[in-house]
Amino acid sequence: MASSGFSWTLPDHPKLPKGKPVAVVVLDGWGEANADQYNCIHVAQTPVMDSLKNGAPEKWRLVKAHGTAVGLPSDDDMGNSEVGHNALGAGRIFAQGAKLVDRALASGKIYEGDGFNYIKESFENGTLHLIGLLSDGGVHSRLDQLQLLLKGASERGAKRIRVHILTDGRDVLDGSSVGFVETLESDLSQLREKGIDAQIASGGGRMYVTMDRYENDWDVVKRGWDAQVLGEAPHKFKSALEAVKTLRAEPNANDQYLPPFVIVDDSGKAVGPVLDGDAVVTINFRADRMVMLAKALEYADFDKFDRVRVPKIRYVGMLQYDGELKLPSRYLVSPPEIERTSGEYLVKNGIRTFACSETVKFGHVTFFWNGNRSGYLDETKEEYVEIPSDSGITFNVAPKMKALEIAEKARDALLSGKFDQVRVNLPNGDMVGHTGDIEATVVACKAADEAVKIILDAVEQVGGIYLVTADHGNAEDMVKRNKAGKPLLDKSGGIQILTSHTLLPVPVAIGGPGLHPGVKFRNDIQTPGLANVAATVMNLHGFEAPADYEPTLIEVAHN
Repeated sequence: MASSGFSWTLPDHPKLPKGKPVAVVVLDGWGEANADQYNCIHVAQTPVMDSLKNGAPEKWRLVKAHGTAVGLPSDDDMGNSEVGHNALGAGRIFAQGAKLVDRALASGKIYEGDGFNYIKESFENGTLHLIGLLSDGGVHSRLDQLQLLLKGASERGAKRIRVHILTDGRDVLDGSSVGFVETLESDLSQLREKGIDAQIASGGGRMYVTMDRYENDWDVVKRGWDAQVLGEAPHKFKSALEAVKTLRAEPNANDQYLPPFVIVDDSGKAVGPVLDGDAVVTINFRADRMVMLAKALEYADFDKFDRVRVPKIRYVGMLQYDGELKLPSRYLVSPPEIERTSGEYLVKNGIRTFACSETVKFGHVTFFWNGNRSGYLDETKEEYVEIPSDSGITFNVAPKMKALEIAEKARDALLSGKFDQVRVNLPNGDMVGHTGDIEATVVACKAADEAVKIILDAVEQVGGIYLVTADHGNAEDMVKRNKAGKPLLDKSGGIQILTSHTLLPVPVAIGGPGLHPGVKFRNDIQTPGLANVAATVMNLHGFEAPADYEPTLIEVAHN
């Protein structure tokens, strides 16, 4: 990847020695919040992280992991694992999915590109299908972007439109699906008044229909395929509003896990299956939970489930979800081009790297860390290990997940002497936090802390250095709050559980016997964020980061 504008050779850091192994530990969903009974990190027994926090103050600090610090449109936008790991690995702040889509919609460029021109060929005789998360959470999709796309497509010739909705309740409050459906139905009604045949065709909860990730459970995608493409589902309704209200009234029902449904006409026939000649757009801008559906829509030799009927369609993604797989091959908005990542620099400067997590976060310490790039940067200097995640159960059932197995792999990699950097993601705080189960999340945080101990003990043995951080918050606040910070209550007087990420900062801790004794965190960076970590890690390896990277968090104090 030679380029005339820069050198791949990193200059040495004049004061920091080379050759010390560095462990980079990412605690997924581990933010910093006030201590109360809804802060699972505080409630859990976490002696290792407590010791880092309460030890040397110059070796522990907080950084921003949401909003503009990770390339999102505003500081009201919560961070997520993808943009967090992009920033951690890239060392610079790149405009991310939501912001790129906002820009393309605002400028109208979204309607000028190859992707829109491709689906436009179906407008005269076919149906435009829009599939995705109906939510204003801003993590996977946004309602206002769907509204603008509906308006723009209808103004540019779409005569028949079907929307296939996935209810959220994860990045937004459970129960908010009803309001979102009402808003969308109002918009579609206005389109019908203009002579456009526009309506909701199918739906289901995001965690049960369509939005699986990392090929954990293809049945989730199949349930979506059956409803969206085949027009078949166990529940049939005359309207989406009736569907959501009725299904939510079932015992233990919630937005995340609503069963699939289809909308039918007076004769009981589905109003919107996908047929030959139609166009399909997956409206999510975030990649991880759209890749599997994209494969089912695009791959001719797809074999993960029986698709029964494979219509000849024009399919595009809101963005390209996997740059290495070129999936989808066509898209409405070009993804961020993240080049010259810290991982590339380090392997080209001889740093041998080991990266490991379990399935649900394996892509984060590899693909996203490396700038949305699949595979090895240099397979002669890297080893990536994926530990299979539990499948067929929700994560609160086995909240320890694979934390100890990940830690043991990291320990073995450090003790082997074969690697200069050992990088892991411990998913517990995030994946269990998303279930809303407070007791299980406490167990998850304890397990993550135990895993950190295994890794730091190995760092001690090999005379190495550690950097422990997180990609965004989650487990540190499990309750919805009012503006005064007090827990919100539901109609029955119970607390409203928060299952989403937070807007809270995350820790960065450094240490280990190999750390130069004069190293401490700087106090002259006003609002450090995750992107500052890359230069910091490069320094810990004894290198100076490129000049255009966000500045390092550390300095060497003069003796």
